[in-house]
Amino acid sequence: MERLVIGVDSSTTACKAIAWNREGRAAAEGRATYPLLQPRPNWYEQDAEAWWDGLCAALRALLAQIDTARVDALCITHQRESFVPVDGQGRPLRNGILWLDERSREQVAFLEKQIGRISFHQVTGKPLTTNPSVTKIVWLMQHEPELVACTVKFLDAHAFLVHRLTGAFRTSIASADPMGVIDMASGCWAADMMKELGLRPDQFPELAQPGEIIGRVSDEASAATGLPAGLPVIAGAGDGQCAGLGANATGGGRASLNLGTAVVSGVVSADYVADPAFRTLYAPIAGRYFFETVIQGGAFTVSWFVNVFGGDLSDSSLTTPEDLLEAAAAEVPPGSLGLVVVPYWNHAMTPYWDPAASGITIGWTGAHGREHFYRAILEGIAFEQRLLGKGLAAATSQAIDEYVALGGGSRSDLWCQIVADVTGVPVARAATAEATCLGAGILAAVAAQWYPDATAAASAMTHTAERFAPVPDTHAIYERIYGEVYQPLFPTLQPLIHRLADLTE
Repeated sequence: MERLVIGVDSSTTACKAIAWNREGRAAAEGRATYPLLQPRPNWYEQDAEAWWDGLCAALRALLAQIDTARVDALCITHQRESFVPVDGQGRPLRNGILWLDERSREQVAFLEKQIGRISFHQVTGKPLTTNPSVTKIVWLMQHEPELVACTVKFLDAHAFLVHRLTGAFRTSIASADPMGVIDMASGCWAADMMKELGLRPDQFPELAQPGEIIGRVSDEASAATGLPAGLPVIAGAGDGQCAGLGANATGGGRASLNLGTAVVSGVVSADYVADPAFRTLYAPIAGRYFFETVIQGGAFTVSWFVNVFGGDLSDSSLTTPEDLLEAAAAEVPPGSLGLVVVPYWNHAMTPYWDPAASGITIGWTGAHGREHFYRAILEGIAFEQRLLGKGLAAATSQAIDEYVALGGGSRSDLWCQIVADVTGVPVARAATAEATCLGAGILAAVAAQWYPDATAAASAMTHTAERFAPVPDTHAIYERIYGEVYQPLFPTLQPLIHRLADLTE
């Protein structure tokens, strides 16, 4: 029988479990969704039990389609920075706090005083913002001290699910490092920094390298999921890093480009570098690093627009508002008749690291309709990707020669072509939109000894489909808009945006 591995993607809104064969083809899949909670503006939480329930439901749906005896290993990729405090039995003590939560702005100032911005960046590879989990952990220490006193472990999403599957408090170093409490150079918990914050390494799970066997499915987890008891569970990595592996972005000028809720792009390096142009994480390949750029307001901004302005467009079950808007936007000329969008709907990470940043739209006239705004959003995200890609190349001397697009947004021919035209870099669409999940499958395949290492497995198990080359005349139009308008736009308005935030907070 054909052997299979299972890749699990526990994302912000859903859990997907896919069985992959040796060629990286999906043999079966299961899915389950769970709600996103917003108790206050800019606060985002989730019941961690929903992560487990979603995993169980997705696995049961998957395993109903295949013979479980064919499965060699399972590996999890997941939403990063999201974490939950648990007791000694791994039970959540409160809702998990998610990666897009912004409640910890004051705690950023506290960490700056205690640790220092430069020191924090050099140790963790991440600029000091609200994104790393540690800022929210400090928020809990200051606002919910009784809960923290009862907390035995702070678990990233990977660690929580691994504990439920195996009974062990273990996680991948490539899953935990976005929390912002790992010394990236030494590969262990940053004990000295933790001490300054009143934390200890024993409050966090044991670390393993991505691709290692991290445990085996317990009898209890087998009953809940349908997985065979004793099945190896493999240390995974965060969704951004696994997306890069699933796109075979393991070097040679190829970068992954995940057009998802956030637009995440990255390249692999053997050297540790910390620079504001990107954030540095562990690659899903042991001993390597992943330089990553992030646009928080990626497909999130597109979905926001559709929900707010496109609710009346669906005229049948076969035609969605997105389809109608894309068709209309494809008829709009490059530049959207002078409408330009800076897509900071969820503040700015790379390269400005500005939690007060917000979206900008300029150039409105009476000639514009929603199709122009829709296209301008797609163009704005592409302009931002150009800015980030150029910054990464300048800081690392790693020129990007090709983007491999994945995620839900990669299904859009219009968006892929706009990215190619704006950046001047060809875009190849991943053969599967589930390349993030495939990255987890690749790690499981290596642990199952299908391939000698992750690089070989990625080469064998990944594929690309359509390729979008930059159109020279269109690229020339975008080149001028980018250089003369987009690039200076946010730096020029940044002081006014900060003042507006102060006046209306």
